[in-house]
Amino acid sequence: MAKEKNAPRRKRQLDVEDYVKGVLENNRAVLAQTITLVESNAQKHFHLAQKVIGELLPYTGNSIRIGITGVPGVGKSTLIEAFGTYLCELGHKVAVLAVDPSSQISKGSILGDKTRMEKLGRHKNAFVRPTPAGGTLGGVARKSRETMLVCEAAGYDVIIVETVGVGQSETTVRSMVDLFLVLMLTGAGDELQGMKKGILEIADVIFINKADGNNKLKALATKEEFNQILHFLQPATKGWQTKAYTCSALNGEGIDEMWNVVGKYVEHTKNSNLFHERRKEQLFLWLHDTVQSQLLTNFYEHPKIRQSLPEYKQDIEKGMITVTIAAQKLLNEFNISMK
Repeated sequence: MAKEKNAPRRKRQLDVEDYVKGVLENNRAVLAQTITLVESNAQKHFHLAQKVIGELLPYTGNSIRIGITGVPGVGKSTLIEAFGTYLCELGHKVAVLAVDPSSQISKGSILGDKTRMEKLGRHKNAFVRPTPAGGTLGGVARKSRETMLVCEAAGYDVIIVETVGVGQSETTVRSMVDLFLVLMLTGAGDELQGMKKGILEIADVIFINKADGNNKLKALATKEEFNQILHFLQPATKGWQTKAYTCSALNGEGIDEMWNVVGKYVEHTKNSNLFHERRKEQLFLWLHDTVQSQLLTNFYEHPKIRQSLPEYKQDIEKGMITVTIAAQKLLNEFNISMK
């Protein structure tokens, strides 16, 4: 039977060369497809993605990586859009990766239902990509780091990694960027009660957002409060004093100062070699995290463990064995089976 003339053609599967060529030429469609490949959990996609990243590796590392977090309602998306647009107008190429630890209950995406950064996303020098983590911080780390490399190979010289600001995700993002920026609202005392002191200890710069209209004086007072607190904390980066500033995503005030602070920070860390040392440390941390993640996967997917784990769970529930002993027995079974 002859094929119908109007039958749709099957889309040709891209190979390694297609992906690499498309990314290096900053073909938006291929760039998006490459990131989708990197994010995939399928084993066949994983191996293909690693080959592509291996080919792109010589073209990576030439960006400034900025992590941005903040308390709920601080206006991260609006601020990032204003900041990114400002940089694009200066001639920079900006990629925004919105790290999204998906809900553990619904498995849905926290950021998925929001219309995000439309103006910036339409700019010819910008690329905005939400990155679902699949419910694990390990997912955040691997997929976001590899997506950063892909964007760098495509020529983006400023990479902004946004975290939704929940729990441990801030320290995960800190471990993959050069500079970590924390956005805050007015009322330092109230805000500090709702966030861990640890977030200030990993911040390289703090900006008090929404410093406009009737809120401007409050924002200036909050800035001073934070600077007093920061004076007594050990800086996140050696030789660099973390300071607080004010900005307004609404009217653009302080956006130029934000980029000026980033420039001074990069100059300081490069002159002292901290910039490159931190990048090397992050690579080793990435190696450690990857090995740890793979070991956990291998452990729980091993047939012997899958068979024994439910039995040990029952024994624990009945009080027949302690959790520590059960864990030790499972590890012993795994080690014996691997010999």
